[in-house]
Amino acid sequence: MSSTAGQVICCKAAVAWEAGKPLVMEEVEVAPPQAMEVRLKILFTSLCHTDVYFWEAKGQTPLFPRIFGHEAGGIVESVGEGVTDLKPGDHVLPVFTGECKECRHCKSEESNMCDLLRINTDRGVMLNDGKSRFSIRGQPIYHFVGTSTFSEYTVVHVGCVAKINPAAPLDKVCVLSCGISTGLGATLNVAKPKKGSSVAIFGLGAVGLAAAEGARIAGASRIIGVDLNSNRFDEAKKFGVTEFVNPKDHNKPVQEVIAEMTNGGVDRSVECTGSVNAMISAFECVHDGWGVAVLVGVPNKDDSFKTHPMNVLNERTLKGTFFGNYKPRSDLPSVVEKYMNKELELEKFITHEVPFSEINKAFEYMLSGAGLRCIIRMGA
Repeated sequence: MSSTAGQVICCKAAVAWEAGKPLVMEEVEVAPPQAMEVRLKILFTSLCHTDVYFWEAKGQTPLFPRIFGHEAGGIVESVGEGVTDLKPGDHVLPVFTGECKECRHCKSEESNMCDLLRINTDRGVMLNDGKSRFSIRGQPIYHFVGTSTFSEYTVVHVGCVAKINPAAPLDKVCVLSCGISTGLGATLNVAKPKKGSSVAIFGLGAVGLAAAEGARIAGASRIIGVDLNSNRFDEAKKFGVTEFVNPKDHNKPVQEVIAEMTNGGVDRSVECTGSVNAMISAFECVHDGWGVAVLVGVPNKDDSFKTHPMNVLNERTLKGTFFGNYKPRSDLPSVVEKYMNKELELEKFITHEVPFSEINKAFEYMLSGAGLRCIIRMGA
C-alpha cells in the first residue's frame, strides 16, 4: 500500500466555480477511496469538447463548483475495499463510462453500455454514498462524469479504470480515454470497412480524424472527408483522407455529390458532427445493397432524423455507436497496444502542450479552433 493510503490528500485542482469562467487553481482535499473505488494520481490529462460543452453549461442545469476533465493517464495511489484487479502503482486510463462486468450489457458481446456506470453528466457525486470525494475547507466540489481529471488526485469507480501496459507513454495514450477511441472504434468496430473499400467521414475534428485513422488502418482505398471548413483539409491528409468535399461548394445535396464521385455511393460512412442534416447525408450517401452508415455525433434533443423508407429497403444499414463500441476495461488495453505496435499514430492528434498551471490556455486553443488535443502536464 502507498504511504498515503487511507489518508486525505491535499493537492492542486483546477476548479470551475461558474459556468464559462476561467478555472481557478485551488488546493483541494481528496478523500480516500471507499468500496469499489480507486484513488488515482493523474500525470497527464487533455481537454475534450465534452468538458467545454458542460463548462459553458449550454442547454443544461449548471452544476458548480465542479472539477472537469475525463481524458487522462495516471497511476493507482490506493484502492478501496473490494478492489481486486488493481493495485498501487498500476498505470491506468480513467474513462467517463464504465464496465461493471456484471450487468446484461457488460456480459453481452454486442454492447458496451453498462447499466451501472453508463455516462451521467448530471451526477456530481460518487455512487457508493452519494457524496463527493473533493472538498475545499469543508465545501463539497462536484465530480464530472465520474473522473474529474483536472486534479492532481481523483477518486474513480473501479469499473471506470482501464489498466494498461506500464511501458506506454501516458502523455500520448491519455487521449484514448474519450474522443480518439470513439472515432477509431466507430470505424474499426462498427462500420468495419474492408480493405480497398471507400469511406466517407463527416466532420474533420478530432473524432472524425480518428474515424479516418481507423479507415486508414483498415486499408480503405478512398477516404472522403466532408467538412464545412476547407481549412481542415490539409491537416486531414495526415490521417489518410484522400479526397475532400465542402458541401458549401455545391448546389446539390452532398450525398448526391458523393454518389457521383463513387459510382453510386461509398461502402461505409461515419458521421462525427452531431448535425442531423449531416446524419441524413451520411446515411443517404452509402451504396445500396451493402452500404453501412455509422452515427457518432450527438444531436440536439429536438432533432428528428428523416429519410425515405426506400433508402432502408434498398439494403442500406444505419448504426449508432457509443465510445466506439469499446468496453473500457476489457478493450482499451488492446487499443493502447495498437499504439505501442505503431499501428495507431497518436502524436498527430496532439497539437499543443501546457503545464497544469496554464490549463486555461487549453480552453483558449479549443475555443479558437486551434489544434486537436492539448496535453496538460500535471504538477507543472
